[in-house]
Amino acid sequence: MPPCSILIVDDESGIRELLGMILESAGFTVVAAEDGIEAPKIMASTHIDIVITDLLMPERDGIEFITEIRQKFPDVKIVAMSGGGHIARDSYLRIAKNFGAHCLLEKPFSQAGVMEAIETVQKMR
Repeated sequence: MPPCSILIVDDESGIRELLGMILESAGFTVVAAEDGIEAPKIMASTHIDIVITDLLMPERDGIEFITEIRQKFPDVKIVAMSGGGHIARDSYLRIAKNFGAHCLLEKPFSQAGVMEAIETVQKMR
């Protein structure tokens, strides 16, 4: 079975790089996008098993992107990630769950927290 492919979507390059290092060191194939506009283009041309997406991004937020994934790529598992904003982060994450996220990851996250989220969605396959 080929390694699981994960798309990281976050407008902060440091978050994309950190998640990429954590996941690649665990043997995953990682692709990254800086927003919910670039990400669907990648998904249209690259096989993706899991998406880790931030919720608060300029241009197009994570909730819109999650809705699109659920419609176009129903088999892809989604980890919604947020550090909060105008409302508490757990509120954003609850909303994401209602829109189809399979697992939630709070920022700041730990390596163990990231791996736990990935293991959780992998069991759903």
